[in-house]
Amino acid sequence: MAASTLRYADRGPGPGVAVALLLLFGALSGVGIALGEVEAMLASVAIIAGIAALIDYRAGALFLMILLPISSVSFFPRGMFGFTGINPINVLMAATLASFLLRGKRLSLLAPKPLWLLYVAPIVLAGLIGSRHVDDIVPFYYENLLVHFTDAAGYLRDIMVKPLFVVVIALLVGAAVAQSKKPERFLAPIIIAVWVMSLTAIGFVLASGVRLGELASTGSREFFSAVGMHANDLGRMYAVAYALLLFTWGETKDRALKTLLVLTMGVLTIALVLTFSRGAFMGFMMINGLFLLWKFNARTLAIAILVASIGALLMPGAVIGRLTLGFGDGGDANTVSAGRFDEIWGPLFMFDFWKSPLWGSGLDSVMWSDAAWNGTMLLVTHPHNAYLQSWLDMGLIGLGLTLAYFWHVWKGMLQLGSNAYLSPTLRGFFQGAVAGLLCFLLTGFAGSSLRPMPEFTFLWLAIGMMYGMRARLPEKSATGAAQPA
Repeated sequence: MAASTLRYADRGPGPGVAVALLLLFGALSGVGIALGEVEAMLASVAIIAGIAALIDYRAGALFLMILLPISSVSFFPRGMFGFTGINPINVLMAATLASFLLRGKRLSLLAPKPLWLLYVAPIVLAGLIGSRHVDDIVPFYYENLLVHFTDAAGYLRDIMVKPLFVVVIALLVGAAVAQSKKPERFLAPIIIAVWVMSLTAIGFVLASGVRLGELASTGSREFFSAVGMHANDLGRMYAVAYALLLFTWGETKDRALKTLLVLTMGVLTIALVLTFSRGAFMGFMMINGLFLLWKFNARTLAIAILVASIGALLMPGAVIGRLTLGFGDGGDANTVSAGRFDEIWGPLFMFDFWKSPLWGSGLDSVMWSDAAWNGTMLLVTHPHNAYLQSWLDMGLIGLGLTLAYFWHVWKGMLQLGSNAYLSPTLRGFFQGAVAGLLCFLLTGFAGSSLRPMPEFTFLWLAIGMMYGMRARLPEKSATGAAQPA
């Protein structure tokens, strides 16, 4: 559909309503604090954001972009008024979706066929298969509170439905982008979320007083679990966010935005280093390498040399030690992989790889795998390899469809990355999304999942924005061939 035919309705409710909402927010928050009820204060935030979403669903989408990346940290409420599941992000998502539907917006914005057929359908099918195996889960996972369900309904809720909320939110963001005159505004909530997540990790490290050498040790991999995310997960989140910011910086002509992006990337890089995640380090280096390759010129090379020189001077020795873990011991593959070969991958390949090769054994099937039951595998909730997990859970068919979906995403972002109809800022953003997608696929060999996970919420926000931009561009422009540079 041509951009000229879109109805943006950018007038919105006007400043008067915004002032009224702020006053109402202040009143409700003041009551909550006065009564000593933190839950009441958090509820007031959800109420105000929900009201804003009902007035204009695009406001709800903006709030969701801030809340989604931080929804996994420990200080984010898991429930309100004593009801688990009724939390700010779920309430806001429901309000935003209701507002979108009540306004009779184009439902096609929420229904891109490749997403639902290639990505969501295999996850749902694997969830249904897995729901039949809840009673087969090794008791260890229940005894150590690694799972919080006891029946098929709880399994489907926690393992299948909740992660797909990320997809729904991404589509709502895309719908908002499609109906906005200035989609560049949607970079602001991403930057805000990056600051919150970065300062959370930095502040936690400073408050703990832990030394860098201790933080880099293999025994400290669970250090950030108190924040709500594993160090490797945080590192992957930071790496993808860095890709979005770096390429946006490289293309935008807005000097103020450039300055803000430099400051944001500086704080983000410090947080990424503190995770001591080798996967994140590799992703970070790959992203910088891609930037240098795609943007190669004398100026870019000079900046890269300067930044690399400063980084080398300031780089703690603990970082180098973490990167070279295992290589000094003769290059033993099991040591380099932090035990993954012998304790996880080997037993799963031996006992479960060919158990159900076409359609898999169900989501998170590692918890009832033969390797887990016979005690040959370290009892973890995922196999620390996104591709192996997809094979075990969804089989060759599910893995193939999932990879086909990300190929579709790759092509869509690649096209937008050099689309003449987009501003330089947005072209840079989607070039960064291409690099972020490659980081996601690379780091998947050592962990995470191809399913929607908290550490890749920034990537999913970019995917949502991709659908939004494609919906607003002329058809030939949205589907024409392009290159990232």
